[in-house]
Amino acid sequence: MAEQDAADFEASYAGTPPWDIGEPQPGFARLAADGRLHGRVLDAGCGTGEHALLAAQVGCEAFGVDFAPSAIRRAEAKARDRGLAATFVVGDALDLVSLGRAFDVVLDCGLFHVFDDADRARYVASLGDVIPPTGGYFMLCFSDDEPPGWGPRRITQAEIHDAFADGWRIASIEPTLLNVTIRPEPVRSWLAAIVRV
Repeated sequence: MAEQDAADFEASYAGTPPWDIGEPQPGFARLAADGRLHGRVLDAGCGTGEHALLAAQVGCEAFGVDFAPSAIRRAEAKARDRGLAATFVVGDALDLVSLGRAFDVVLDCGLFHVFDDADRARYVASLGDVIPPTGGYFMLCFSDDEPPGWGPRRITQAEIHDAFADGWRIASIEPTLLNVTIRPEPVRSWLAAIVRV
């Protein structure tokens, strides 16, 4: 990701970014309620840490990584305030191997859809470096059913299948809703469950 992109994400935390709703997204909350978060869980592009903290709350060893130092500081403060154990790191999701850990589950809320085609391929390779066989990746991204005109690019199911064609198995792609701060109605999105093979 370019330096300008990193600066833009950092600047977004001067206020409340559209994606920072102050609680877990309902799709990921359902995963936790269904017992699908387990072991070591990484929140990739964690922002202020809601999904890593959700994982910690259900007994997982929780980690979060984000490009924006301000987001990481807020995530650490939330963990302290809530009495939850989670590790947050300023880092690059395109270089997850630098974390020096493997993860049973990786959560991604709104990261995949910000990458251009080249970085998308790098991101999938980066995920492959830290998710061992049978490990899971859960992704929330904008769907092509959401009308254009604002925000990140929309993602088709075919694009998800293409991105994860080599070394992965698509377990499911389901329509869901993603809440944002900039309008009352949620965004039409996909929740994809993908397994490393």
